[in-house]
Amino acid sequence: MELEQGTEQFEVFTGTAGASARREHERLREKRATRIRDKHPHLGNLILALSDDPQSTQAWAIGARGEEDLGQSLDALSGHGVRVLHDRRIPRSKANIDHIAVTAAGVFVIDAKKYQGRPSLRVEGGLFSPRTEKLMVGSRDRTKQVAGVQKQVSLVRSALRDAGWEEIPVHGMLCFVGADWPLIGGAFVIGGVRVVWPKKAIENLLKPGTLTEQTARFVHGLLAASFLPA
Repeated sequence: MELEQGTEQFEVFTGTAGASARREHERLREKRATRIRDKHPHLGNLILALSDDPQSTQAWAIGARGEEDLGQSLDALSGHGVRVLHDRRIPRSKANIDHIAVTAAGVFVIDAKKYQGRPSLRVEGGLFSPRTEKLMVGSRDRTKQVAGVQKQVSLVRSALRDAGWEEIPVHGMLCFVGADWPLIGGAFVIGGVRVVWPKKAIENLLKPGTLTEQTARFVHGLLAASFLPA
């Protein structure tokens, strides 16, 4: 798609990494605190001081930290031709996209996860049964996370196609922050989604490509308008 000369580019609000996850964590904490104080007017504060939040509530805080940590690393690439968006709302959905990066190599849709354990690719089946691939983190099957990124990639591609930018490549990436990665190797691809750690993600973002700085700037603005801050 040709860029028209003289077209003005509006200022882009990049968003705040982990903002919606952090808000949900605070909402759940406050809801629990209110419930306990209402039920135990005299002992509520003591009960709260001596008890931990449920694991489901803590998971939001852990996820927010993962997004924040990766977001800081991505923001540091601004001087290297990488334009980022954080915590973007998916239209007509409660879901969000953690990070979008526009680089010379294309658009990267990045889902940040902060899980314990080692990410690995498990291949099952073969000669006499269907071949299947599973994303494992430690002993847990996290394959559904791949489908989530695939859906996000599809939505970003649709937004670009609707604007006449269908030739721009869109890459899906799952970035596990703080996981038990091996010292050598470890990255892999499953269902077209790259599974990486933060430094490996940055290596991918800094690879050369065909997008000019002007094109990247316009694509960045287009995606910011298509996926508003969550």
